[in-house]
Amino acid sequence: MSFPPTAPESPARWIAPVALLIAVLAAAVAAWALLKPAPTAPAATEEKTSGQVAESADPKGDACKAFYLVSTGVALQTKTDIGPEPAALQAVAANARLAMAGGAIYLRDHLPPNTPADLDATMRNFADQLQTIAQYYLAGQKNDDPDQAARLAAVEKTTQALITACK
Repeated sequence: MSFPPTAPESPARWIAPVALLIAVLAAAVAAWALLKPAPTAPAATEEKTSGQVAESADPKGDACKAFYLVSTGVALQTKTDIGPEPAALQAVAANARLAMAGGAIYLRDHLPPNTPADLDATMRNFADQLQTIAQYYLAGQKNDDPDQAARLAAVEKTTQALITACK
C-alpha cells in the first residue's frame, strides 16, 4: 500500500488545458479574420453599385414592367380571402400593407433615369400614394375613413392613368 493513495486519473483534469487550447485557436482565427484583406465587391451588371438602375434602351417599357409587377402584387395581396377569422383578416391586411409599402420602394428603385418625364412623375406619384396609404393603414385608419377613402380613390385614378400610359 502506498501512502498517500493515488487517485485514478480523472478526465476533469484535462478540461482546463483543452479549453485554453480552444481559446487560443479562436483568438488566432479572430485575428486572421480581422487582418485579412476585405473582399472586393463583384461588378454590378444591371444596376450600379449605388443601387440606382442604369439607363435603359426601353425606359417606358422597363418603367411599365415595374408598375405592372407592383400593381399585380398589391392587387393579389389586397384581394386574398383566407377566411373570416380575425387572425386571417389581420394576415391579409398585413400582406396588403407590405405589398403597398414594398411596392412603392421597388417602383422608385426600378425607374430608369431616362424614363420620360411625364411617366416618371406619374410613377413616382403612384409610389408616394401607395406608401401613404400603407402608412395610414399601419396607423389604424380604415377604408371607410373619409381621408383614406379619398386616398384610395386617388390611387385608383393614378392606376388607370398608368394603365393607359403603358399601353
